[in-house]
Amino acid sequence: MDTLFMEQAIELAKLGRGNTYTNPLVGAVIMKDDAILATGFHQRYGEKHAEKIAIDQCEAPEDLIDSTMYVTLEPCNHTGKQPPCTQMIIDSGISKVVIAQLDPNPVVAGKGKAYLEAQGIQVISGILQEKAEALNKHYNYFHRRQKPYIVLKQAVSLDGKISVHPKQRTYLTGEEAYKRVHEERQYFQAILIGSGTILADNPKLLPDIITDFPPVRLILDRKGITLDFEKFQIYREAVPIWVFTKNDSIKNTPDHVRLIADDDWTIAKVVDYLQKEGIQSVYVEGGSEIHDAFLSENMFEEVITYISPKLIGGNGVPAFSSKRGVLSAIPLTLQSVEAVGEDIRIVSRRGKKDVYRIDSGNRDSQTNPKSESAY
Repeated sequence: MDTLFMEQAIELAKLGRGNTYTNPLVGAVIMKDDAILATGFHQRYGEKHAEKIAIDQCEAPEDLIDSTMYVTLEPCNHTGKQPPCTQMIIDSGISKVVIAQLDPNPVVAGKGKAYLEAQGIQVISGILQEKAEALNKHYNYFHRRQKPYIVLKQAVSLDGKISVHPKQRTYLTGEEAYKRVHEERQYFQAILIGSGTILADNPKLLPDIITDFPPVRLILDRKGITLDFEKFQIYREAVPIWVFTKNDSIKNTPDHVRLIADDDWTIAKVVDYLQKEGIQSVYVEGGSEIHDAFLSENMFEEVITYISPKLIGGNGVPAFSSKRGVLSAIPLTLQSVEAVGEDIRIVSRRGKKDVYRIDSGNRDSQTNPKSESAY
């Protein structure tokens, strides 16, 4: 029975996708005598937590006495944008709390569970933990590893080329893959490219749906060659842009553009800066040299590859390419292979773990992007 109600809490949590910003997705179900009294999910960053919504939805508060709450993530025990959920649970009369996953954020990190138990609440944890953790892959990784979850995304021809020329945009994938990439963007806190991509593609680099928490657009441009705010369309939308550059002397910088200067930017320095700013996830859409720079410094967790049924050949630009010498290959583990329109989408994780599967088309998009609190 515990798994049945937790499954419902997990499905509820998914309804908050794209709106919780740095907060995790959380769902809650309150039941008594095998009947559901109320449900809730975290709907929006800064607003009520799932537990509070569920408690408030119970039409007869007295029914909460000796009831059980199923919640996908450990209730918070601190005051952030919202009061602590633990105290609300205690005050409501709920006598048992079933938790799928303990919160890795050090602000919580077991404190919620411990406080509930100290107040006489029966607590069970670990029910459908793996499924619950999958809801907040980026959030969990960031708080456990103290660095953002980095995904390298590429679109390549069958012969592994990304364009016919470094300074020319080449349309490889079809409409379905194009839509899929724009959908994926909204589930990351930041999207990163290099100056070469701006010069070749002149992109906006935004998802199709702009929420109150759009991804920060990151530009690696040491020389500042793309800092023409009238010429390039990436600067026209008033959505935050951070430019990592040596050139910080540019005047009349738009309010939504942050110039971050250093005489010797490296990928490791950029990632460290993003971690300190609380960026939990990065979708890297750079060209071959940017991707290879992340590869050389082992700064990635996942690679998403869209393969187009086209050939380029000749001196076309290869994926993951630079002048550095290599001595060995980096092992990856296939996570999924899926047809997206006329193209193939392959997801691979760094290292050897997890399970390879072939997806016939059904999918369950993963969400999540400075964490002010643990939800």
